Amino acid sequence: MRRYKPPRGNVKDTYRFQHKHILGIEQLSVSDIFHILDTALSFKEISNRSLKKVPTLKGKTIINFFFEPSTRTRLSFEIAAKRMSADTFNIAASTSSAQKGETLIDTARNLEAMNPDIIILRHGSSGAPGLLARHIKNGAIINAGDGSHEHPSQALLDMMTVREHKGKIDGLKVAIVGDIAHSRVAHSNILGFTRLGAEVRVAGPATFMPPHLESLGACVCGSIQEALVDADVVMALRIQKERQDDPLIPSLREYAHFYGINRSLLQHARPDALIMHPGPINRGVEMSPDVADGAGSVILEQVTNGVAVRMALLYLIMGTQGAGA
Repeated sequence: MRRYKPPRGNVKDTYRFQHKHILGIEQLSVSDIFHILDTALSFKEISNRSLKKVPTLKGKTIINFFFEPSTRTRLSFEIAAKRMSADTFNIAASTSSAQKGETLIDTARNLEAMNPDIIILRHGSSGAPGLLARHIKNGAIINAGDGSHEHPSQALLDMMTVREHKGKIDGLKVAIVGDIAHSRVAHSNILGFTRLGAEVRVAGPATFMPPHLESLGACVCGSIQEALVDADVVMALRIQKERQDDPLIPSLREYAHFYGINRSLLQHARPDALIMHPGPINRGVEMSPDVADGAGSVILEQVTNGVAVRMALLYLIMGTQGAGA
């Protein structure tokens, strides 16, 4: 597996990362994705040191601006920034001027006036990070999840985890099961895995299956069993009730019975299939506890790799602004 190492001295790098903002997987080429994954791999060992800190982004200012609840994404971005010695600040919508009627753009412009280098935004409206990127002249925007649109860093850490275990992504069969319609994780993963040559299958209740999935490169399956046949990777998604105006399934019990990943269903997948979940897990609903904690589960490794991927994104974005190690 090729590892990326920042060039030293007069060594000329044949590839240059040129994205000022990270708004979605859709903007990234195959070379971009591999470059990010290789960079993340080179940063991962920092988390295993006794002193988990390097001066890579010393003096840089990073703001986590989250309009939605988050544990893994917000904290891993914060840890990633602090491990590279950046100054980090967290803002929740409940404590921002948005509660007083200030628009998102005005809030961002006021933040920009304080000269941050990167604003990491999670927002319930699809396209919000792109909106800010068009109105912010200085600094960069990273999408930490926008509505049902995209969650690029999650897809990147998922691809990194699969690549570490399987040694490749090209040719793998990836099954994504659950609430596809409301999942930004599903959208980004379909784009990312298919772009790297995997076959992505999706399955779920008809009310959770949006139209035009085929246009993203996914294969829509009529049953969960069909999706799992010889799957190398099985990813379960949470039912996102907060994005549903009305219940789209009869009950959680019925969903768990027909679509919950359990040992019986996994017999259709490959014996060495990886079990994944972007979190948080509703045990006994989208996945049984013995599967979530079983030998094939890499769920906690996804969390570990999330820090490395976000370190890579911060490093590479700062590199486009003339910063870096």
